[in-house]
Amino acid sequence: MIKIANKIISRKSPVFIIAEAGVNHNNSLKNALKLVDAAAAAGADAVKFQTFRAEDVVTVSGKMAAYQKKNIGREESQLEMLKKLELKEEFYRPIIRRCQEKKIIFLSTPHGGFAAVDFLQSLKVLAFKFGSGDLTNLPLLQYAARLKKPMILGTGMATLPEVKEAVKCIELAGNKKIIVLHCTTNYPCPEREVNLRAMSTLTEELDVPVGYSDHTLGIQTSVMATALDARVIEKHFTLDKNMAGPDHRASLEPAELKEMVKGVRQAEIILGSGVKKPNKSEMPMIKTVRKSLVALKDIKKGEKFDEKNLGIKRPGTGLSPKIYNEILNKRAKSDIKADSLIKEKHYA
Repeated sequence: MIKIANKIISRKSPVFIIAEAGVNHNNSLKNALKLVDAAAAAGADAVKFQTFRAEDVVTVSGKMAAYQKKNIGREESQLEMLKKLELKEEFYRPIIRRCQEKKIIFLSTPHGGFAAVDFLQSLKVLAFKFGSGDLTNLPLLQYAARLKKPMILGTGMATLPEVKEAVKCIELAGNKKIIVLHCTTNYPCPEREVNLRAMSTLTEELDVPVGYSDHTLGIQTSVMATALDARVIEKHFTLDKNMAGPDHRASLEPAELKEMVKGVRQAEIILGSGVKKPNKSEMPMIKTVRKSLVALKDIKKGEKFDEKNLGIKRPGTGLSPKIYNEILNKRAKSDIKADSLIKEKHYA
C-alpha cells in the first residue's frame, strides 16, 4: 500500500488518476491555473506539471523528436523549444494554492535533474513522477529515493531488465514506495504499439503497484487498462488541442478528460470486488429462477422414485436438484400429487 496525501494506491483501492498537464500551460500562469481547474472538475486525483530548466535537460545540439516537429509545424533545437515551455518558479506557489483550493493533489516531474528534485522538495511535493527518459538515470532515481517519498516511474522505451534495475536501485536506496507505469514513448501512440498485456508482465515480475501512462488518442485505452488492473492511470490533457506546442494534439480536452475519469470509475464498478457471491438484487431471484425436485405425476405411498415420476422444475423453494440421485429408488412414505414439490418427509 502506498499513500499520496489522502489517496491510497493498492489492489483494493480506487484507481489513482493523474491528469498530466505537462508543458501544456505554454509558459502561462493563467493557463496553468485553468488546467488545475479543469483537472479538478474532471474528477482527477492529481494534476501534474513538469519541472525543469531547459539547459539542465538538453545540450545545444539536441534535436527535436519527430512528433514534436510535426505537432509544432517547424524545426528548431530541443533547447529552444523547451525554453519556451519552462514553468517559471514564481508560478509554483499560486498553482499549489489553487490545487489546495480545488482539493486536487499537485505533482510535477523533476525533468531537470538534481536541481529539479531539490526545488520540488523545497515545495514539499508529496511524490515524484519520473518520465521514461529518466528510467535509466539511476543517479537521479537514487538521489530522489533517499527522500523516502512515493516514486512513480514511466517505462516507455524500456526493457524488463531495465525496469527491474531501476526498481532495485530505488529499493537499495531504502525506498520501497515505488509505482511502475507501462507506457509507449510515442505521441500519439498507435494502437499496435500499446501492448497493454505488458502490464500483466510487470505485475508478475515486480512486487510493486503497476499502472499505465496513456499516450493514445481518446479514452478507450485508459478504460481498458483499468480492466487489466492498472492501479494508476496518467493521461495528458490540454485546454485546447489547437494551441501551439508539442503535446496539445495528443492530449484530451477538458470534456474528454472528464469522460475518461467517468469511464475509469464505471470500469471499476463493473469490475467489482472479485468475490464470487450473489448480489443483493439476485437473492429474491433464487427462489424464482432456480429449480427444485418435483413429482412428475401422482406418486402413491410405497412407490419407488424413478426417472418417470421424479423431475426438476421451478421454483427453487424446495429440495435442491443436487440430491436427485440420492432419492432415486427410495420409496415414497406418503401420497404425492403431480407437480408438487418433493419434501424430505416424502422419502426420509
